[in-house]
Amino acid sequence: MTESIAANPDRLLPADPGTRAIARELLADVENLPIISPHGHVPAEMLAEDTPFPDPTALLVSPDHYVTRLIHANGTPLDQLRVGGTAEVDSRTAWRKFAEAWPLFDGTASGYWLRSEFEHVFGLSAETVDSFGVDTADSVYDAIAGKLAEPSFRPRQLFKDFGIEVLATTDDPLDSLEAHTLRAKDETFAGRVLPTFRPDPYLNIAHPEWAERVDRITAEAGDGVEGYAGYLRALENRRRYFVERGAVSADHGVRTPLTLKLERPEAEALFAKARRGEATAADRDAFEGHMMYEMARMSVEDGLVMTVHPGSFRNHHTATFEKFGADTGHDIPFAIGYTEGIRPLLQDFGTAKGFHLVLFTLDETVFSRELAPLAGFYPSVYVGAPWWFLDAPDSIQRFRSAVTETTGFTRTSGFIDDTRAFCSIPARHNMSRRVDASFLARLVAEHRITESRAHEIIRDLVDGSPRRVFKL
Repeated sequence: MTESIAANPDRLLPADPGTRAIARELLADVENLPIISPHGHVPAEMLAEDTPFPDPTALLVSPDHYVTRLIHANGTPLDQLRVGGTAEVDSRTAWRKFAEAWPLFDGTASGYWLRSEFEHVFGLSAETVDSFGVDTADSVYDAIAGKLAEPSFRPRQLFKDFGIEVLATTDDPLDSLEAHTLRAKDETFAGRVLPTFRPDPYLNIAHPEWAERVDRITAEAGDGVEGYAGYLRALENRRRYFVERGAVSADHGVRTPLTLKLERPEAEALFAKARRGEATAADRDAFEGHMMYEMARMSVEDGLVMTVHPGSFRNHHTATFEKFGADTGHDIPFAIGYTEGIRPLLQDFGTAKGFHLVLFTLDETVFSRELAPLAGFYPSVYVGAPWWFLDAPDSIQRFRSAVTETTGFTRTSGFIDDTRAFCSIPARHNMSRRVDASFLARLVAEHRITESRAHEIIRDLVDGSPRRVFKL
C-alpha cells in the first residue's frame, strides 16, 4: 500500500525527532482553528449564487497560472489547457495534458497543494495520486467530476467544511457589491465574505481603460464635481460605499512602492495632461505615486487597511497577453526598494493613529533589509506574508528567519493565501501553520524562547495577527 505524503501527520515538520515532537504539540494548538483569509481573489458571486463548479479542468487547471505556466514552460501551448477562455480542446483533453505533466510538479508548492486537494478534498487514494498520469487521466477526471456533481461540493458547503470564518474578495471600485449584499442577507450562511476596494485601473494612467474608468467613476460618484477634484471625491465616496458594506481593506497592485506628495496644482496638471493623452512614462509613475499618497490619506480618514503589492512585471510576454489576456502565467517579479519610495507617505501617515499599512514584496531581499526595519519603527507598518511566488514552505521559513530577529512576531500580517483556487485554501493555510510550528519549535529547541511562549505565539500568528492587522 502506498504511503500517503499528503496525509502524513509530520509533513513539513522538522526531521530532527526532538524538534519535531515540539512542533507536533504546537501544531495541535492551531491546526483546527478557523481560517481567516483577509486577502484573496475568489469571486463573491460563486458563494452568493452557490454555483456548482463546472468540471475538473475549469476548477483545478485552466484558471490557475501557477499550474499552467509550468506546463507551458515544458512545451504545451496554453490553448491546449483552455487558458483565458480558449476552447481549442475540450475539458477532458486539456485534463490529459495536465495528467501528462503531473511529474513536473514534484517539489513545487503547486504540487503540494494539488496533492492535498486530491486526497483531502476529493477523496482520491494515495495510490491513485501517485499513479496519476496519461493512463489514469480519464478515471481521475471522472472521479473528481462525480464529486463536483454532489450537493456537498457546492461552494457554500465547502466554505463550511474548510473551516473558513472570514474570506475577503477583490472588487472593482464601481462594483455594485450585489453579491455581497445577497450573501449577507442569507441567514443560513454563517461565514463572513468581505469586499476589498481595488482601484488600480483608476490610479494607473498607463492602464488602457484609465480614461474611460475615470469618466465613469466621476460621473457616478463625483457629486457633480468635475476634473481632478471630482475624481478624488468619487474615489472617497466609493470607498465609503465599500466600508458600509463590510470592507476592511483597500488593496493596491502597483508597479513599485513609489509614493509622492504633490502640491494640488501639480497633481491637477498631471491629471489634465493624462486626460489629454499626453502623459509620459515618468508622468505615469509620478501620478500613481501621488495617488498612493492620496490612498493613504483616505485610509487614515475612513479606516480601511491599506495593503500594497508591488514588484511584478505584468504581462511580460506581449503575444501571450494579446491572445490570452492578463493573469495567464507570465507576470515576473523584479527588484524593488521600499525605504526611499514609501518615505513621503510615512512622513505624514506613518505614525497616524489607527492607520494600518501592510507592505508585501516579491523580492526576498527586501524582507530583512527594508520591511522588517520599517515595521520595527512605524506603528502603522506591518510586514505582509510571503506572497505569490514566495507563498511556499521554504520561502515562508526564510521569511520568518529574515524578519523575526528585527521586528518580532507581532508586526506581521498573518498568513495571506492570495488565491483564486478555492479548493487550495485549506491546504495553503495548513501548510503555513506547519511551517510556523517548525520555526517556533527550532527556537524552543535552541533555548531561545520557552515552549509555553511558543504556544502563545503560534496562536497569535494564526488567529490574532490577521484579526488585529485587518481590524476584524
